Amino acid sequence: MRIAFHAPLKPPDHPVPSGDRQIARLLMAALRQSGHDVMVASRLRTREQEGNPDRQRKLLAEADAEIARLVRELGPKPPDLWFTYHVYYKAPDLIGPEISRRLGIPYVVAEASHAPRRLEGPWSDFARRARQAIADADAVLSLNPADTGGLMDLAHGRLHDIRPFIRTRPRPARRSQHRRTVRLLAVGMMRPGDKLASYRELAAALRGLGSEDWRLTIVGDGSAAQQVRSAFAPLRDRVDWRGRASPAHLAGIMRDHDMMVWPAVNEAFGMALVEAACTGLPIVAGRTGGVPDIVAHGRTGVLVEPHDRHALTQAIRALLRRPAARKRLGSLAWRRATARHGFAAAARKLDMILNDLVR
Repeated sequence: MRIAFHAPLKPPDHPVPSGDRQIARLLMAALRQSGHDVMVASRLRTREQEGNPDRQRKLLAEADAEIARLVRELGPKPPDLWFTYHVYYKAPDLIGPEISRRLGIPYVVAEASHAPRRLEGPWSDFARRARQAIADADAVLSLNPADTGGLMDLAHGRLHDIRPFIRTRPRPARRSQHRRTVRLLAVGMMRPGDKLASYRELAAALRGLGSEDWRLTIVGDGSAAQQVRSAFAPLRDRVDWRGRASPAHLAGIMRDHDMMVWPAVNEAFGMALVEAACTGLPIVAGRTGGVPDIVAHGRTGVLVEPHDRHALTQAIRALLRRPAARKRLGSLAWRRATARHGFAAAARKLDMILNDLVR
């Protein structure tokens, strides 16, 4: 079938890498693997992160113009289905529901979240529009178990669970566990807000390790890069900065490390954590959002309560001192992740849901 694809938070061909862009690309690749013709129908970005009413009104006007353009261009030969990835109160889908209605085609949303408390306040209008888009969808695909509860009433009978997925590989050979210096890895965009908070919490936790023998590699870049570097300034002799990395390059970096560490402040689920698990890295992370669905506490890594820097320090210290535990956790992480987050199984499930819907 012909599928019109839209990602209102960040288009899949955006030049700046991120977990959102990666998931959008993987969804398109999974649909194409099943033989569907997938096109990026619109590159309109509706993210409004400051609660600015003037900016929101401008985006609504841009959306109206985009709807008119798309109906005019797609109308003579409509696609079989409209597919929108990632809908929430800061980035609602302002075009998909109306275009689907006008063209008479099914409307599908993947990774949506609904926060009732946002129906009041500076994003109230966008929150209502996001809620309505979810309610209008013919199918809602939930990638994050933490979102499922808020979606059940809005998408009763139309809600499907699909775990985040990547193209998995055979388990790579790990670096020697007998090297004395333990190599830690942190991966994340450097932007204000939750990502910067995660970096700051990680820096504080690592400062508490004292004389333990470790070295940290940081992969990421962004507008808050200078603030991130400032947070790690007291540890500068132990930190290697790698900047942005492509997925293929990141896989190589992961193979040369012993453990992933990430506080995951308000993290939805974290694609970097999925990649780390699929590479056989044990993970120490914050118990937030969908992270517990990726990291099985005590089996594939260690989870600590959010914002508990002392607990994060202790968890990292414990694995620094136990190479056999790191090896055991990493081995199970790879087996579990490849079974739960494999590309082929996700592609089959997506294909089944969409074919049933169109029929």
